[in-house]
Amino acid sequence: MDVVTEWEEIPQFVCEHDEAKFWQLHRLDSKLMERSVVGTDQSESTTITLRMDPRMLARIKRLARSRYLNYQSMIKQWISERMEDELRDRGNR
Repeated sequence: MDVVTEWEEIPQFVCEHDEAKFWQLHRLDSKLMERSVVGTDQSESTTITLRMDPRMLARIKRLARSRYLNYQSMIKQWISERMEDELRDRGNR
């Protein structure tokens, strides 16, 4: 089975039958799917280690689940929002 690694490799289909035949012989690369869902190339990210109280982490995970979010994505969102607030406040001084 051929692996599709770039979206440009997928042709425009004339009909559903042609599309079905194409997908019988091809599959999407998992990295291509991850980049589409995440919205950013993984090479643009840096992995860090953050030590956290286990009870606090459990609470964060529960909160993220209640919002149907990945807890790590939610933490990154929080950090981003706070950073923007700090930079905005610093610019008003």
